Amino acid sequence: MTTPSFAASSEFANPQLEPLFTAEQIQTRIGELGQQITNDYAGRNPLLVGVLKGACIFASDLMRAIDLPIGLEFMAISSYGMSMRTSGEVRIVKDLDVGVEGRDILVVEDIVDTGLTLSYLLATLHQRGASSVRLAALLDKYERRERDVQIDYLGFQIPDAFVVGYGLDFAERYRNLPYIAVLKST
Repeated sequence: MTTPSFAASSEFANPQLEPLFTAEQIQTRIGELGQQITNDYAGRNPLLVGVLKGACIFASDLMRAIDLPIGLEFMAISSYGMSMRTSGEVRIVKDLDVGVEGRDILVVEDIVDTGLTLSYLLATLHQRGASSVRLAALLDKYERRERDVQIDYLGFQIPDAFVVGYGLDFAERYRNLPYIAVLKST
């Protein structure tokens, strides 16, 4: 998710929010994903790896919807820096505090956009010896995909629009909204 300086973008000086998914729709879908993950990982102890910062709320709600013993870790990855467009160069800003060798990993992401960052992350976890690596994403903006990324557990597919809320931000604003909205300029 892009995080430009709010003051630097006159386009969104007076933003307007157009609701896309309600809090109730999000929670219903997360419950369904949690049940599917519980069934798929029955008898195993997966490690959820939340991608900071945007996935923190989704990861929290998703882990409560999973009826299994699970672990939780977070990583921070960047391919944007301070730009609104990806540089194509991915770097790990915050790494895991535990090893993944022999573990079933479920990466939890807020939104899959170009796929550049996630394809790097998934490959890195495989290279580190994880038994399996799957992806749970709240949102999929498939129209912008540059790299093929398999989403094993998907909340919603969305159009190519800038969205905020439920962990997603614009210049560190709107993360705390309980719903997801399209951010439009006025």
